[in-house]
Amino acid sequence: MTETLFRLAVTTDIAALHQLIESAYRGDSARGGWTHEADLLDGQRTDADALNELIADPGQRLIVADLAGQLTGCVQITDMGGGLAYLGMLSVAPGLQGGGLGRQLIEAAESRAIALFSAKRMEMAVIRQRAELIAYYERRGYALTGEERPFPYGDARFGVPRTGTLAFVVLARDLG
Repeated sequence: MTETLFRLAVTTDIAALHQLIESAYRGDSARGGWTHEADLLDGQRTDADALNELIADPGQRLIVADLAGQLTGCVQITDMGGGLAYLGMLSVAPGLQGGGLGRQLIEAAESRAIALFSAKRMEMAVIRQRAELIAYYERRGYALTGEERPFPYGDARFGVPRTGTLAFVVLARDLG
């Protein structure tokens, strides 16, 4: 059996990454998994330009799960300074969700954040209406901090909201 390789994304991955991320978050394909935002947001989750900027930014990394040349998942980490890192854009191909790849990507993100950014704490922001996803992260050791952040209404780069009540809750955990 072929083992999944966790590696840093490169610019030649952008087209496949864009397709993977959109399939995990938006539209009917996303409904094949349990972590989608398709009922809350229309439009895009990201675009090729944003992915290219992320890959080029030394303060960010995009870790991909590569199974025999097929990208099956990814996760973004960002150095926030002062020992804090941010975890974002966790994406697993809808048909593979529930098989442990998300957990492996989180573990890869945490270990890379420690190694690359000297991170001591990891945080993330999740749309507050996504209770099932928040519970998933809590099972991974993340806790709600009590902080909320506004949703970027009016910026179509982040999607087109189906409701006017979206906001992010912040979760965090100390890294070993």
